[in-house]
Amino acid sequence: MSAGERLTDALYGLGWSTVKKLPEPVAVRLGQTIADLAWKQRGKGVQRLESNYARVLPDAGPERLRELSRAGMRSYLRYWMESFRLPAWSRERVKSGFDPKDLHFLTDGLAAGKGVVLALPHMANYDLAGAWVTTALETPFTTVAERLKPETLYDRFVAYREGLGMEVLPHSGGSAFGTLARRLRDGGLVCLVADRDLSASGVEVEFFGERTRMPAGPALLAQQTGALLLPVTLWYDGSPVMQGRVHPPVEVPESGTRAEKTSVMTQALADAFAGGIAEHPEDWHMLQRLWLADLDPAKGPS
Repeated sequence: MSAGERLTDALYGLGWSTVKKLPEPVAVRLGQTIADLAWKQRGKGVQRLESNYARVLPDAGPERLRELSRAGMRSYLRYWMESFRLPAWSRERVKSGFDPKDLHFLTDGLAAGKGVVLALPHMANYDLAGAWVTTALETPFTTVAERLKPETLYDRFVAYREGLGMEVLPHSGGSAFGTLARRLRDGGLVCLVADRDLSASGVEVEFFGERTRMPAGPALLAQQTGALLLPVTLWYDGSPVMQGRVHPPVEVPESGTRAEKTSVMTQALADAFAGGIAEHPEDWHMLQRLWLADLDPAKGPS
């Protein structure tokens, strides 16, 4: 492990061990202070965030994008402050921390017993949404985590999410899809963050007027298992309670090849994500390159 990796792992460990002990108002102020400092430094992440917001709001001028990136960094640090504190939250605090709209799409789908795939973009705090599902709905689910470096940091994230009641599979290794399919055939729930392809072999979609790739997994799982595919978007409204919406099901087309069906369904997911992001762009935490025009083919997504 390199010195940089050791430092990264130590900082995350400090966050989980220390921030969760802070009173909530203190943690909120700390998150805002760190966010404002990072924003003022104008690092690569902040610049990429503004570049991505410029795709979402093409008519926004530099001043509006600066305001938006500051709000975006505050939203991003709220995610981290909440995530560091979530293991210490009571069941009641978790239940009161999220207010999803149109939840009937999810509960009806689970009651039907055919399995449900929830697909989300990187908005607000999907870990909190997951903890709410396992707590308020008392429904376990399976998800996939990106392999992080150092390995100890990946282990921290897995332990953290498993502590919230999630089954976590590694993104790499090739066995995740089969396990997810089995969970769905058993009538289970699968939750996947699906607005950025990590394999460089995803499905091309149009997203805010330009081409990008998104993972094929959610659409393929729905086709292969008969599970319901539901987009979900999340946002903050200035209160301590996160908001969210479960969107109507993405239907499997009646005709076409598997690849054609996957393309249509993934585009439908992208459209649902775009609608939620356009309404609450500051809560979309995309600090990496996303659109094909920004990607270095030699390096893939980063």
